[in-house]
Amino acid sequence: MTSFPTLDDTGPIAGQTALVRVDFNVPMEDGRVTDDTRLRVALPTIQRLRDAGAKVALLAHFDRPKGKVVPAMSLKPVVDDLERLLGAPVRFAEDCVGEAARAVLDDLDAGGVALLENVRFHPGEEANDPAFAAQLAALGQLYVNDAFSAAHRAHASTEGLAHHLPAFAGESMRRELEALDKALGTPVKPVLGIVGGSKVSTKLDLLQNLVTKLDRLAIGGGMANTFLHAQGVDVGASLCEKDLADTARDIMAAARRADCELLLPVDVVVAKAVKPGIEAGVRALDRIAADDLILDAGPETAARLKRAMDLSKTLIWNGPLGVFEVPPFDAATVAAAQHAATLAKAGQLTAVAGGGDTGAALNHAGVVDDMTFVSTAGGAFLEWMEGKPLPGVDALRR
Repeated sequence: MTSFPTLDDTGPIAGQTALVRVDFNVPMEDGRVTDDTRLRVALPTIQRLRDAGAKVALLAHFDRPKGKVVPAMSLKPVVDDLERLLGAPVRFAEDCVGEAARAVLDDLDAGGVALLENVRFHPGEEANDPAFAAQLAALGQLYVNDAFSAAHRAHASTEGLAHHLPAFAGESMRRELEALDKALGTPVKPVLGIVGGSKVSTKLDLLQNLVTKLDRLAIGGGMANTFLHAQGVDVGASLCEKDLADTARDIMAAARRADCELLLPVDVVVAKAVKPGIEAGVRALDRIAADDLILDAGPETAARLKRAMDLSKTLIWNGPLGVFEVPPFDAATVAAAQHAATLAKAGQLTAVAGGGDTGAALNHAGVVDDMTFVSTAGGAFLEWMEGKPLPGVDALRR
């Protein structure tokens, strides 16, 4: 992996102001944070900078104000939760640049923390305007990017700032990059991929990239129906992008050329509707009725996937195998997740997961803490899996 300067490389920074890009785009309801995961992810970087005697100026976005001040999209409600998690006061600046920000930072003691207002209140943020990046840079002496989840955006606070100040990867960014390198950059082979989700159309680039890099690729969720249809299987009333049958066949051909074994369902769980507790049944692929909905992978498919994990040294996982939010259609996802976690905990498998609903599915299975790494990023994780450049990462490269 190309080396990235980290907090190990900053040298003495006592008394300096570190501009730290974090991802505080957290779920909120009635002005209160409902899930503080992204706040907790940032704590190691914040605390390490505090311990080094730096002033910590946190830069973040919330929602999509599109370059205008939208009071309902202020970051101010985050302050109370952040203070609780840090166990220390957090000052709030009513703007992320100019005198409002400068006054708050000048008043901070060494080790103090300030949260600056939503960077997206300024049109220069999403435009990656060099002048706006320079305004941000004027507030500090070093830049730390700890927001991998925003690294696929070439914005002023995620990419532009790295060209104005000495730039470093924060602790969360470092862990993410190291995990991703273990999963696809320089993995221990054999490598197994699991890609689920509803539609092939949203993951074409992902599938086309992965079949060239993996030893085995398991496809689940609604997108598996499209592949089954492309093989001549009648999928009944199931979600299926029939117009992408040729594309699915092209991906299967590419997998054969790359010597990547494609694992499609060999049995499925069906029902007449998506409702909790509804009567469900396991079907062989030649026994799917016209009004059946395929809502999960079957037990033999799950067992085969577990055997594939046993043969692998590295696993990269994106997307559930069924409609896990509605039991009993969570069975295959839970079974596969628990098996992967058991192997990872035993040191037999490097298991890295992320993107979309993956974290929620693994949390539902109760295995997040036992996986090697579960990314909190969405779009950035997917674009990395697709082999696309990430501007926020590339700007840190040495």
